[in-house]
Amino acid sequence: MLRTHTCGELKISNISQKVTLAGWVNSVRNHGGLIFVDLRDHYGLTQVKFDPAVNEKAILVAEKLHDEWVVKITGLVKSRPENMINDKLSTGAIEVEVEEIEILSQAKTLPFSINEDKADEANEALRLKYRFIDLRRPKLQKMLAVKDDFFTYIREYFHKQGFKEIQTPILANSSPEGARDFLVPSRLYPGKFYALPQAPQQFKQLLMVGGIDKYFQIAPCFRDEDPRMDRAYGEFYQLDMEMSFVEQEDIFLIMEPLMKELTEKFSNKTVSNLMSDGRFKRLSWREAMDKYGSDKPDLRFELPIKNVSESVKNSGFSVFDEALVGGGVVHALKIAGGAKFSRKEIDEITELAKQRGAKGLAYLTIKEGVTASPFAKFLNPEKLLALVNVCEARDGDLVFFAADAWRTVCSVLGAVRTEVATRLGLKDKTKAVWLWIVDFPMYDYSELEEGKIDFGHNPFSMPQGGLKALAEKAPLDILAYQYDLILNGFEVSSGAIRNHDPEIMYKAFEIAGYSHEEVDQRFGAMINAFSYGAPPHGGNAPGVDRIIMALNDWDSIRDIYAFPKDGQGRDLMADSPSVVYPKQLEELSISVVKSKK
Repeated sequence: MLRTHTCGELKISNISQKVTLAGWVNSVRNHGGLIFVDLRDHYGLTQVKFDPAVNEKAILVAEKLHDEWVVKITGLVKSRPENMINDKLSTGAIEVEVEEIEILSQAKTLPFSINEDKADEANEALRLKYRFIDLRRPKLQKMLAVKDDFFTYIREYFHKQGFKEIQTPILANSSPEGARDFLVPSRLYPGKFYALPQAPQQFKQLLMVGGIDKYFQIAPCFRDEDPRMDRAYGEFYQLDMEMSFVEQEDIFLIMEPLMKELTEKFSNKTVSNLMSDGRFKRLSWREAMDKYGSDKPDLRFELPIKNVSESVKNSGFSVFDEALVGGGVVHALKIAGGAKFSRKEIDEITELAKQRGAKGLAYLTIKEGVTASPFAKFLNPEKLLALVNVCEARDGDLVFFAADAWRTVCSVLGAVRTEVATRLGLKDKTKAVWLWIVDFPMYDYSELEEGKIDFGHNPFSMPQGGLKALAEKAPLDILAYQYDLILNGFEVSSGAIRNHDPEIMYKAFEIAGYSHEEVDQRFGAMINAFSYGAPPHGGNAPGVDRIIMALNDWDSIRDIYAFPKDGQGRDLMADSPSVVYPKQLEELSISVVKSKK
């Protein structure tokens, strides 16, 4: 070993011991003959002292030292003078008097400071290019350590519950999971491709057919979708789990204790807003959309949305009337104390609503008992008073109104609700509110092809009512045994009770426009396996990176990865994606066609 101790462990009990430390020079201070160096490693920081009375050669070497050089020193542990004790350091009561020093590595001047106080001075692109340097920051090392502890805790929990951790293939087949696949060309089979798994969905279901009964995996998943604050580009990890012979409630009973324990152990938050029996609250998808404008509502604050369509019918205000005649709705969001918002703030919130598809936002305020609104002149006084009462608005309140198609209105006021909560400081960082969203629609209209029916969520879910529902109900009326787990406004998990019946599966895909032959081609292994006897099964897959980020209120999910991509999906450090040699393309029978763009 190059060292006897780390730079974070020496204490008063080590005084008079001869020790060897190795690490980075954090700082050098020359005090007129005496040189003090703060030596840093992964575990902490220790002050070491060079004294010419102890070793003249050592101090000559110390005079050459610069920040971030890597050195090894040997010396005696001494107590610091009482007036020099640093209570902020675990090693602050001692220092090491250096007898020998060896320079292990020299360093060029860093492109940016790794001092946490100066962390924001360098832009993200520069930090990502030199990620190996940025990783020296204690904050990032702590984040990675938390992630390690988090994964370890999860593994121990599932092992105690009788689950087996099993690795599923990385080179897999393409699957309709909702995002673009990363395709991997096959050298052995020209013109054919593997796909990196968006999730181990099919494989974990096949494990249930194989009699595994309880499976889990902290699985790498790959999706070619745009990055955002809570979604890293390209790859992420999820806690993938599946169980046989279960119903929806069985999944909830496994997951809720784990999420409570993770909250208590890995955050400073308190699990809040539980039901009277200590379980997580549940909302149907429709109820969540109606009441909160989102299928991932943040319930640390209430701010409910109300359907006021009946109250404004034939109001004389064209915005409301035209929406209702066209089959739309009018919803209202009351903001207690919101009358204090300035016109500028209301305009900013209105602009946000327009970005979500609204033509605008109507609003009214009550100040000192007077109701004021740009649309008040269109409503008779009785109608206006009735609307105020329906909204339960009081003096000092502001009410926003959105009128349009139901889905648009939900999206608009859901975004406004979140923005208003931010402006009013309603997002209590001491609370962790977990919530199940259940009863998702099995089908929805396709985002890519107008009028086409497509799967609304997970195509492998069991429809509620089974084959009978598929045969007798309108597609948009069919619900699925699907559920999402929400934490403080983040969707952190999706899951379902699976469709394990080939006949039901063929019918479900037929409604979404897949032929019998297409289903066999794309999911042949699954269909074939189910024909040999498949147990009812279900599971879910929490995004562990997103949960860690939400529990700790970290700014970006990218910081949780040792080597993340930037906001455009590039690895600035390794310079990827990159051009490959023509010979590599030739081996794969691939030619690159330059885009006309």
